[in-house]
Amino acid sequence: MPLACGMRDPRENLPDPISHLVLRGGPTHVVCMDDMLDSLCTIVDRHAAGRYQPSALPRVAFYKDGAAPQPVAGVYQPMMALIVSGAKEIAIGDRRLRYDPASYFIATVELPASGCVKLDLPDQRYLAVSLDLDSERLASVLTDVETGLPSAEPAFAVNPVTADLLDAWLRLLRLLDTPQDIATLAPLYEREILYRLVQGPQGAIVRQIARADSRLSQVRRAITMIRDQFDQPIRSESLAEAAGMSPASFHRHFRTATAMSPLQYQKSLRLQEARRLIVAGRDVAAAGYAVGYESASQFSREYARLFGLAPSRDVKAQKPHFSSDGVRAA
Repeated sequence: MPLACGMRDPRENLPDPISHLVLRGGPTHVVCMDDMLDSLCTIVDRHAAGRYQPSALPRVAFYKDGAAPQPVAGVYQPMMALIVSGAKEIAIGDRRLRYDPASYFIATVELPASGCVKLDLPDQRYLAVSLDLDSERLASVLTDVETGLPSAEPAFAVNPVTADLLDAWLRLLRLLDTPQDIATLAPLYEREILYRLVQGPQGAIVRQIARADSRLSQVRRAITMIRDQFDQPIRSESLAEAAGMSPASFHRHFRTATAMSPLQYQKSLRLQEARRLIVAGRDVAAAGYAVGYESASQFSREYARLFGLAPSRDVKAQKPHFSSDGVRAA
């Protein structure tokens, strides 16, 4: 897509990530992405009551936060996240990513991660919106677009945002002012957003959500098994069998998708659940035992290795970011 207004490519890591792009739809006209982002900021700021706020739009949630002095851990659900103000740096396994209003984040499996909000100005707020990725709706979109063969891809990515994608998001969020239109028009705008994602630079990872024959679908079966039994020992061979792969192939594809080994994935789920329990008032040793640790010292060591602080000190710093349901990340 050509750039206008003398701005540079938004894929570059620039101090000012906002650009002006040409939006094509009938007659070509220049649309200022700054204006669309300003409108999106206004809507998100008006409807986001706290750090995480579900909306009247199906599968859409809002986020409002200040800068975080320490990374906040959470589980990224399969979703697209769009930041309209501020930026975020996240760690997933051995990968480090940053996204801001010039880009969007996609996760296609549940991913334990830690993220840190970054703000340029003292009075700036972190504002973001997310859309849960629904496999049935994606499958419906795929029937209308040409797709290639399934391949092994990472289950998450950061991509440059486009004016077409912002425009679809703006039309979707404006429905909050006309709730009588949501039932009829929201599915159409959501479908357009999914279409833009499928046609995007890493649409392959989105297409895998809806394909039963994809490697990602096989990995997701193992992830479900880990999630349901995260507090119990799980044999690697059992996970490979659930995924329908050989052990060697399973480990390779699991790491490709999640940037971590199955054991690291399970450990992250355990420690994040322990963190939630401690915030809710559980004794540190009891929380470690509840998530599968038999040794209190091993639990404390691995907790500090993941979160950077011993359990009691870490939880004091993290309490403002937690609800009774833990952290929903975007």
